Amino acid sequence: MADLKFTNSTQAIPSAADLAGGFTVKAGPSTDIWSKPPSTIAFNAPILHKTTLLSSFEKARVRITASWTTLYDQGGLILVMNCPDGSRKWVKTGIEFVNGKPHVSTVAKDNWADWSLLSMPSGSQAATIEMTRDAGTLWIYLIEGIRRQPIREVTWVFEEESTTECWIGAYAAKPSTEGEYLEVMFEQLEIELTR
Repeated sequence: MADLKFTNSTQAIPSAADLAGGFTVKAGPSTDIWSKPPSTIAFNAPILHKTTLLSSFEKARVRITASWTTLYDQGGLILVMNCPDGSRKWVKTGIEFVNGKPHVSTVAKDNWADWSLLSMPSGSQAATIEMTRDAGTLWIYLIEGIRRQPIREVTWVFEEESTTECWIGAYAAKPSTEGEYLEVMFEQLEIELTR
């Protein structure tokens, strides 16, 4: 998976062997990707991504785990749309630590962000998440063995796909000011593009 780069991080790009097996993204305290009225806008969390046109995005999948300890510790897949007018929209999905335990989390930001949580399967610390284009919409799935459980549909993502550049990849964030770095482990990262 060539042409990956980091944004908001000085970490080295993982080797091809690590990308196929497992790699870590480290997030320091006070890092986040979030947007809430009237004026909260955060976009300083480390993202390991591939850049392409949104029209070529088909699917991304990864397994995520970490030692989740502080409120809002998180990591997962992210799709960032860098729009022609200079605005930025995004969808992030993965694991987020809330109420003392990890949850499957999805946040979608068009004008402002929204947020949804789902209990982790069997109290696990890890999950496999997939983002997939299907009939012009973005679907988020929780993968459990051979079962693909739909957990979110985001209908507006591909609205301006022919002119929008996107980043697709893995991110980690630690909004809390407490503690040291959060290290999120990613395994079996897959990114499928049409061209």
